[in-house]
Amino acid sequence: MGKKFDIYVAWCLVLVLVFVIPLFSFQERSANEPRYGGVFRLKSFTDTFRTEFDPIRQESSIFISEQIYDGLVRLDKNLSIVPCLAEYWEISPDGKKHTFYLRMGVKFHHGRELSAEDVKFSLERILDKKTNSPYYQFFLPRIVGAKEFREGKTKDVAGFKVIDKYSFEIHWTKPFVSALYLMSMHFCKILPRELVIGQGRRFFLKPSGTGPFKFDYWLRTSQLDIVGVRLKRNEEYFGGRPYLGAVEFCPLFTLDHFLNREIDSIPVLSEKLLTANVQIFQDGLLQPIFLGMSCHIPPLDRAIVRKAILHSLNKREIARDIFDMKYVRKVMNNYIPSRLPGFFPRDDEESYDPEKAKQMLQDAGFSIEEEFPPLTLLIDLPRTEMKLKIYKALRKQLDALGIKLRLNYYKSLKEIKSYNKPYLVFTGRVMSFPDPEDIIRPLFFSKSIFNIFNYVNPELDKLLQEAEIERSWTKRINLFHQIEKILISDVPALPLFSHQNRVAMQPYVRGVEVPSLGFYYLDARKIWLDK
Repeated sequence: MGKKFDIYVAWCLVLVLVFVIPLFSFQERSANEPRYGGVFRLKSFTDTFRTEFDPIRQESSIFISEQIYDGLVRLDKNLSIVPCLAEYWEISPDGKKHTFYLRMGVKFHHGRELSAEDVKFSLERILDKKTNSPYYQFFLPRIVGAKEFREGKTKDVAGFKVIDKYSFEIHWTKPFVSALYLMSMHFCKILPRELVIGQGRRFFLKPSGTGPFKFDYWLRTSQLDIVGVRLKRNEEYFGGRPYLGAVEFCPLFTLDHFLNREIDSIPVLSEKLLTANVQIFQDGLLQPIFLGMSCHIPPLDRAIVRKAILHSLNKREIARDIFDMKYVRKVMNNYIPSRLPGFFPRDDEESYDPEKAKQMLQDAGFSIEEEFPPLTLLIDLPRTEMKLKIYKALRKQLDALGIKLRLNYYKSLKEIKSYNKPYLVFTGRVMSFPDPEDIIRPLFFSKSIFNIFNYVNPELDKLLQEAEIERSWTKRINLFHQIEKILISDVPALPLFSHQNRVAMQPYVRGVEVPSLGFYYLDARKIWLDK
């Protein structure tokens, strides 16, 4: 009996080894494997919903564009260029021609295959005056034939060439080392030519792209007001179908919705989220915030006056005064974000010096007899409690210098440029691609439409033009270091903070990769719900 019992025990062990242990191993593996299905609901950072889904419009929703449309290339989480609609590309020896080879078989959501004609049409839309896109300035001086097309002298852009159905060329006027970064920008998405031409603005009420998610329907209130959008999975996505069945994006989702697990992602609105069993994500340092000055209107047309204002402001105190749970505002002294390769945080502990500020104003000729004229702080609409906090924080510190500050809101860049009294403008820059030029050219180049400071420095313009054609990364970075030294000397704007968003997500949300350019670029394709 003892022998039979030993044999029985041995067989039991064999069965355990063969069947039971592998079963536990399979369950452990399957628990970590992505699952398909579910609706990912997220609250937007703003309290209003923008129905503009045209990627070349400044007011368009970047997050929605990233889900519906694709570009030729894109950025990964490490700021590296990776293929997207273009499977690969070639660069000519002189650096003035890029040839993109499109993936075959990629289809728009309405079923038609992508072609090089769609690429040409989509990029020409950016330069077309009729579309009124502010992003034309990135291409106008760089693309062969761009100026002639924009002026109506030609029917198409000579530098955008269709070679065949799957091949497309871009001809640059000069070598452009950051060309692929530019092509990864959110407004370089590819649209279906015939639908946009045929439907006009109606196309964007139910857009069709090649992206991982399709437009499904608008989210509405009981009064039928549009407050959000639902996107459904693109089952035929060339990059592999997304895990999520749908995405719902709406500003009216609340903290209670999140705490009750009715939604999956929300900006950090309350301390409750910091102590709850949730995941907290924080994006990068590529959203600098500046306090710009009207460099063309006295007395702010003088560098000594602008430097006095610099020394009068305690940035850390301002950051505390405008504290908001949704954001992290890290004091910044760089004009070019230090997260970019080749740049490092600038230690500027001596910038806050109120006595030095007062002495500078006296040297500039201001005293009790010659009072400093009042300044107006310009902030973009809509009015919010946070923007009022910003005004009060700046007013408190400038009062100590004897400068009176008023508040005014603006609707457009034209409104700022037509302002004829000295002003400060609180403005941020959401970087579109990780290159120092994406800060310097729009904000500080004398001919930029985004240069709301009316700042002009011929030496800076010259260095920027040299950087445009410099093919050595090391030499190019050195040129931007020289540009930053000029800005530190001239102070057309004060670097205040890097703006970092904080987002809470439910513990069952998996596959989240923090985008290099911020949560506006969140890739929902990789997210899955472990419920």
